[in-house]
Amino acid sequence: MSSGTGMVAGKVVVVTGAGGGIGRDIALAMAREGAKVVVNDIGASVAGEGNDAGPAQAVVNEIKAMGGEAAANTDSVSEVASAGRIIQTAMDTFGRIDVVVNNAGILRDRFFHKMSVDEWDAVIKVHLYGAYYVSRAAANHFKEQGSGNYIHMTSTSGLIGNFGQANYSAAKLAIAALSKSIALDMQKFNVRSNCIAPFAWSRMIGAIPTDTPEQQARVDRIKQMTPAKIAPLAVCLASDESKDANGQIFAVRNNEIFLISQPRPVRSVHRSEGWTPQTVLSHALPALKAQYFDLDRSGDVFSWDPI
Repeated sequence: MSSGTGMVAGKVVVVTGAGGGIGRDIALAMAREGAKVVVNDIGASVAGEGNDAGPAQAVVNEIKAMGGEAAANTDSVSEVASAGRIIQTAMDTFGRIDVVVNNAGILRDRFFHKMSVDEWDAVIKVHLYGAYYVSRAAANHFKEQGSGNYIHMTSTSGLIGNFGQANYSAAKLAIAALSKSIALDMQKFNVRSNCIAPFAWSRMIGAIPTDTPEQQARVDRIKQMTPAKIAPLAVCLASDESKDANGQIFAVRNNEIFLISQPRPVRSVHRSEGWTPQTVLSHALPALKAQYFDLDRSGDVFSWDPI
């Protein structure tokens, strides 16, 4: 494999949280298509505890074994200085940065009324602050070279909803807004930013209970959705050929690719004399009620078996 061929040939790609799961498969796929890859992973547990250089280096070894170029980085995305070192690894090793894939994440699931401040902070720091810190560290390089590309992992837990994930959902919906803002602010520098909401079996959802036959059947269906299914879209979005995609939110569910809607007005009501609390209650809310959204969770919207 040479960096002279492939859809992202010669591009330098940073993938955070690339020691396993979705990030690993994206890193490998980028390398197969000719990219030089910085494999970032602190080697922590799903809850973000501990660290181990092994996972990142193992993926680097895989890439090198197939003839590619890669460098390992074990810095945390959740602090500004260490996030900066992730991008600096690309600059020091390969001399440039072309694509940032914000994939690093942890879970601290808890029902909202039981969630601790630490559980909130930890998830927001890795997902939202991490995406901001790493993206911001690359932004000046992108501006100066007149090109760049961000790919952020969002989630239907934020876009639609889920139980017990207020921290994760808030971070993931915020990442979609961050991506749109980057796309708006940096399009004049030929910089793009898009999101992917991945459905995949990985460590992060491996804790789903399997106590009943129905739960086991659900897990068996989810296991069909391997992390490798996400990688083709990520590689395509990283390529110059996908230049028309900017500020979009995609989802991948096994062999399906979706474009996700973004909030827009669906219905309006007005009174020429203005509103009082009483007329809002008697007129506005009844008029709008037909368009109310159900308290759906992701599984209610994506209710069919993976294709």
